[in-house]
Amino acid sequence: MARFKLIIEYDGTPFCGWQRQADRMSVQQALEEAIERFSGETVTTQAAGRTDAGVHALGQVAHFDLSKDWDPFRVREALNYHLRPHPVVVIDCQGVGHDFEARFSATARHYEYRILNRRAPAAIERNQVWHVPMPLDPTRMHKAAQLILGHHDFSTFRSSECQANSPIRTLDAFDVSGDGEVISITASARSFLHHQVRSMVGSLKLVGDGKWSPADFRAALDAADRRRCGPMAPSSGLYLTGVDYDAAGSGPRA
Repeated sequence: MARFKLIIEYDGTPFCGWQRQADRMSVQQALEEAIERFSGETVTTQAAGRTDAGVHALGQVAHFDLSKDWDPFRVREALNYHLRPHPVVVIDCQGVGHDFEARFSATARHYEYRILNRRAPAAIERNQVWHVPMPLDPTRMHKAAQLILGHHDFSTFRSSECQANSPIRTLDAFDVSGDGEVISITASARSFLHHQVRSMVGSLKLVGDGKWSPADFRAALDAADRRRCGPMAPSSGLYLTGVDYDAAGSGPRA
């Protein structure tokens, strides 16, 4: 069997998320059907992150196995042909060793959340940002974000449906910056809890509009209580921007 690593970009708007579901189209289903159309093989793909409905990706990583060792360039071109008209594109394809696993070999995951902060709603980016009409203070939001870096119990920012064995995570980076009407929030960690990024962003919005202080944000984390979380940010503004791997585990097959 030959193993292939894909880097994938997609608009999550029309999908129920990454993972297959019985009644709605998922990114995984669209990809697996495209693989079957060009190769004739039924496969199960594994992704680095199971993005939710409406969440986008600029650098999702997935892998799958085929009985034939296809040329990676041909795999990428064939997948992009058969993925149409779905808003999913394979940016890169590599042949990798069987020790590579898109999910379990990952050493870091990177997300970006985009807020459109102006009175007028979005037109072109309607499903790609969170429109917040009241003024937000990104400097104040960034100050609050720095207070929760490190190794903590993130139960406050964890979905009640989260299946992780532990709420303990290490948040390596959490930054807020403003550029005109757009506020960008970036987060990096080895792994995240279900809804963690959207929950943290929703609470940061309360800091930005003055309802919470930065100290209130830290106090919400320390409470380790989901009831202390602010309203969760919508999925439309969230992007999986990239996934890191050790060089030994992600390179092309010898």
